[in-house]
Amino acid sequence: MSSPELSIAVLASRVRAEEKRIMAALERRAVPFSYVDARELSVMLGGGPMAHQVFLNREIGQFRAGYAATALEARGAKVVNSAASTTLCGDKWLTSVALQRRGLPTPRTALAMTPDAALTALEEIGYPAVIKPLVGSWGRLVTPVDNPRIAATVLEHIAALPSPQSHIIYVQEMIPKLDRDIRVIVVGDEALGAIYRRSSEWRTNVARGGVSEFFALSEEDAELAVAAADAVGADISGVDLVVDSEGMTSVLEVNHRVEFAGFQEAQGDRVDVADRIVRHLLSKAAA
Repeated sequence: MSSPELSIAVLASRVRAEEKRIMAALERRAVPFSYVDARELSVMLGGGPMAHQVFLNREIGQFRAGYAATALEARGAKVVNSAASTTLCGDKWLTSVALQRRGLPTPRTALAMTPDAALTALEEIGYPAVIKPLVGSWGRLVTPVDNPRIAATVLEHIAALPSPQSHIIYVQEMIPKLDRDIRVIVVGDEALGAIYRRSSEWRTNVARGGVSEFFALSEEDAELAVAAADAVGADISGVDLVVDSEGMTSVLEVNHRVEFAGFQEAQGDRVDVADRIVRHLLSKAAA
């Protein structure tokens, strides 16, 4: 870890390709920084100012990321993304509520307080639909259901899970789409660009083997992505858009700890995501 007088820190428990790119960009700009392992972080409530003015929160675990951001902000540090944004983006229902309040197009969505109530919600939404965990990434435990029989089977398994949070069911209509969706990376109030994510299965997450391809982002979709990021208060985000068979675009998710290695490979020299993130951090530090 670098000396304590430095003002920028990268918080993460796992240094992936994205964190390496960001730290390399900091070094290229000769910006002093520290790497802070989130697993070793402890914050005393009521203490003086932190050694770092700005923390880039890249912690992969949702609960650790949220509590770390809250603790650091309580000590006066600026955290990117903020604790409030981390909480919103980390919960699919809270994200949907924020997008709906902003009037942005999203798939029809419902929240059921029990697995039994979810069957009623699914009947109202209609099949095919998707059952998603409230918290999760990389498409894990996201399950498409084509009819009530399959839905009842999935929900029976969910009812047997030990966590009470698992029994709160998030259901969403399945948007008829092509074999791809759109990922837009937003930093500050700018959409840096977009990629198609293609897959042979219905989930297009790169972590699940999806392939990234360059996509020329339209002004309309760029504005939609920036509005989605702003709706959840995210400084840095990956906004997932989907276009249905009639050409209508909806916002699926806003990811606050966005992975961008595949995006960068597809973009080539058009944009340097890590450098744009560093520029944003420097503007936060200057402010």
